[in-house]
Amino acid sequence: MAIKVMQIIARMNVGGPAVIVADLMRGLDSAKFEQKLITGYCADNEADYLETVATDVKATRIAGLGRSISPMADARAFLSLVAMIKREKPDVIHTHTAKAGVLGRLAAILAGGGALKVHTFHGHLLHGYFAGWKVRLVIAIEKFLANRTDVLIAVGTQVQEDLIAAGIGQREQYQVFFPGLPAPDAIDRDSARKALALDLDAIYCTFVGRLTQIKRPDRLLDVAAACVGRELNIHFLVAGEGELFEESKARAVREELPVTFLGWRSDIDQLFAASDIAILTSDNEGIPLTLIQAAFAGIPIVAPRVGSISDIVIDGETGFLTSTQPGAMASALSALVTDEDLRYELGSVGRAHAEKYFSLAKSLADHASLYENSQNK
Repeated sequence: MAIKVMQIIARMNVGGPAVIVADLMRGLDSAKFEQKLITGYCADNEADYLETVATDVKATRIAGLGRSISPMADARAFLSLVAMIKREKPDVIHTHTAKAGVLGRLAAILAGGGALKVHTFHGHLLHGYFAGWKVRLVIAIEKFLANRTDVLIAVGTQVQEDLIAAGIGQREQYQVFFPGLPAPDAIDRDSARKALALDLDAIYCTFVGRLTQIKRPDRLLDVAAACVGRELNIHFLVAGEGELFEESKARAVREELPVTFLGWRSDIDQLFAASDIAILTSDNEGIPLTLIQAAFAGIPIVAPRVGSISDIVIDGETGFLTSTQPGAMASALSALVTDEDLRYELGSVGRAHAEKYFSLAKSLADHASLYENSQNK
């Protein structure tokens, strides 16, 4: 008999958690695992991954499960989850993202039954989101829930260490599952540039991510301005949208920065194949899938030393980890812009590292093994 797995995530907006969950829904053997995906709705300024990319993945939508907080809507979503768990009687309840982690695990507790309760921390809210009493409240809630969760998954080493240091769960509850991605098709750089109408001779540095405060697009523009000040021959490509999209575009135009905004894209593999360098400027991260994609493309990465980025970027070997200061990031870019051999060397090592640690097959095997252990609970 197939193991029944209920995947619960607040919303499937374009981003790492949605990619991971969609790959689990597609990739696990349907003869062994009967999966059901429960999710909410994306905000108006977000692209829905199920509608734009993973159109083959089926989901049950619950209004109120999305990101926004509303006591009445949240209560209705919670009661819907309780009823669904009681009806479906899953063997595994696997929650993803903060809000779904709270509502889903509370619903699992109230519904009862012997399901293995698993929660994945795709990052955490300890840095860069809240301050003061709000952080303390987040920690208190997560401590309470961790004590009632069988397995806690962290997507990166530093994410795990940060959570343990905050007193959230016990070390023996944790497992680190690196996200896995299928290796992209080999794409010739010049062919990719022609398809994207890019200059064959320019040096392109690409940022892929939501244009939201935590991702710090303002810092990216500060880096671009610093590169202009250093007279670096570099052009920035930005793939993604969000609440800071229009504001960021307006500033780039106003300051005449070498930045092109591409909006939401579904051809990220091709975009990285056309690029020379990848960059991220976030205040906080879990383990960003876009940087794994960049590594698979064989290009060096410049990123701040935050979250579990260090699991992907080995400083000085596959790219450069810097402080969050724009000047430090511009210095790292300068070293890469002026040395083609260095770009090639770091990119090649990065690709080999990604192929070893971030394959989709490994991620699926890790999850399958965990779910199979639910039968021994």
